[in-house]
Order: sequence, then C-alpha cells, then structure tokens
Amino acid sequence: MGGTEEPGSVDLQLHRAHSARMYDYYLGGTTNFAADREAAGQAMAVFPWARTGARENRAFMHRSTEALAALGLDQFLDIGTGIPTSPNLHEVAQRADPRARVVYTDNDPIVLAHAQALLRSTDAGRTAYLQADVADPERILASREVRETLDLGRPVALSLNALLHFVADDAAALAVVEHFKRALPSGSTLAISHGTPEFAPAETERVTQVYAAAGTSVRMRDKAGIARFFDGWELLEPGLVPTQRWRPADGKVEAEDAEVSAYAAVARKP
Repeated sequence: MGGTEEPGSVDLQLHRAHSARMYDYYLGGTTNFAADREAAGQAMAVFPWARTGARENRAFMHRSTEALAALGLDQFLDIGTGIPTSPNLHEVAQRADPRARVVYTDNDPIVLAHAQALLRSTDAGRTAYLQADVADPERILASREVRETLDLGRPVALSLNALLHFVADDAAALAVVEHFKRALPSGSTLAISHGTPEFAPAETERVTQVYAAAGTSVRMRDKAGIARFFDGWELLEPGLVPTQRWRPADGKVEAEDAEVSAYAAVARKP
C-alpha cells in the first residue's frame, strides 16, 4: 500500500461520525463506533429505510460491476469505497475475470486500517488502495497506486457510488466528475448512484439535517441534476433510474422508490 501511512499513525477521529462508518452500520457491519451509531440512529429515526437504501446501493454496485465485466472491462477505479464488506468490487470483478485490476480510494482513515481485505487479489489480477479524497482527482489519477495498477491508456470503469451527494457544491461536484471523464480514454465507463429528494422529500430533508449536525454536508439532487454528471457519455440501458430498478436480479424489484431515494446509471465514453 505504498504512499499511505501506517494504520497505527493515523488519527481515526472516532469521536466524530463518518459517513463510511454510518454506511457500515446500515449494512449490519461492526466497523463503527459510538458517534457513528448515534448519528446513524438519528438518521434512521427520520429516514426509516436507511438500511434498505444501503443494501440496494450495494446491490447496484454488484450488478453494475458484473455488467461491465461482461462487456470486457477489466480495470476498475472505485472512489468512496467504504469499509470492506464482502463481496467487494474486486471479488465481483475477478470472479468474472481473474485478471481484473482494481484501485480503491476512500478518505476515511479507518478504511486504510482495514484495507488488507481490499488487497486479496487473485494471482492473475491486482488490487491497490489509496487514501485520498474525491475532491482531489488530479492526485488520485497521478498516484503511484493508480499508475502502477491501471493502464490509463485503456478503458477504465470508474465507480462513484453513493459519493457525490457528499460533495455539496454543484459546481465542485461537476468539476470533479468532468476531470475524471476527460482523463479516461474512449470506452471507459462511469457508474454513479446518488441520493435524491424526489420520492420522499420530507424524510430526505430531515436526514440531510442529521448528517449536517454530525458534520457532514449532504446535497441530494433531482434527476436532472444527477443526469448532468453523465453529459457527453452514452447511458447504458435502462438509463438513469431509481437504484433498485437498474437491471434488478431476475427482474425482481425488491424496494419502493421512496425507500431507496436514489438514482443510478452507468454510461460509456464514446
């Protein structure tokens, strides 16, 4: 994991709630702490479907990764990785193609402490982990972890799942996405899932306030606002839809739109 600090030297800031650890709690994980559980409990009190939304987002990651691997994508850059929860993206990708290469990135120092779970690659493939923030795309793309693991001259599958609603400024969020889009070659893909207020406006407003009180700004966006991230790229079927409706397993939709309150899509660079 060159280029990162040793876990023991990192300030994990366990006294502050972090969105990655709250997400881990929603998924039933154990890598969360009192501040995270308190904030997550407050979020679930006003948005009672938080666990459903987290599960459906995770399921979208699995399905989209499988779909892209089936199209021949064998390089993945996953930003906003979160705390490892098996199967992780590399497990899904390498199940389809053992040669797949994956770079994970997150800004929560506790993910670094658990990153060994993200580095268990097949012998034929490779995985790497970089502690970095999506707000610094230039650093991510120039990092040794990315440059030594991925060939940026070949198509890359970029994942920004359940991440961009934590970039509250619209212009900044668009600028970040456009930076990555410009840097990746033709044939690359972009997968995004993103919270929206459209299906449960009162509940999503209240959960946004809970996150703000815990120190995390959240910007839920409507469908048009999310669609802008894909401008110039070709959406794969079925387009930009509620997360659980993106190619559901066996065609079965297991949750209502309000329970998920998110859109998702995958697009390809012409």
